[in-house]
Amino acid sequence: MGQSGFQRAGTPARDYSGAVYGSLLAASVIATAGTLGAFPRLQLVVILITTGLVFWVTHVYVRVVGDRLAHQALSWEMVRHEAHREWPIAGVSIPPAIAVLVCPSLGLGPEGTGWVALCVALVQQIGWATAALVRVGATRRLIALTGLVNLLMGLALVGAKVLVKH
Repeated sequence: MGQSGFQRAGTPARDYSGAVYGSLLAASVIATAGTLGAFPRLQLVVILITTGLVFWVTHVYVRVVGDRLAHQALSWEMVRHEAHREWPIAGVSIPPAIAVLVCPSLGLGPEGTGWVALCVALVQQIGWATAALVRVGATRRLIALTGLVNLLMGLALVGAKVLVKH
């Protein structure tokens, strides 16, 4: 994915790696959320959003200090650019958090809510990875292979959720 993200020559740069990474991060938070017992839904929402924000700030900091300062002086424009560029890491925590908030109105308890939120995070992960490859004109074979790899990563998190609960 690298610094330029996924892009085809002649297309505007758009980096999907933060969205894929953030979706996996959200899924891992959800998969392990109930390991110490029952939790209030609001607590899961706060953990999801907070974790996304902390990782977002960390990535902005690392990009500015680690990558950009080696080549140019620090400026607010640089910080704003990196904050915008890395926002998907935090932004993708919002849909699973919304799922957690909506599930009670669907009659789901904490267990069902966790599974719905995990599914939302994993669908995002696979979707963003697929979108990245479609954007650069990857072959159908590569898109399918990437979808499979992302599905396997998601299934590993599902397995972790099941194992941690028992």
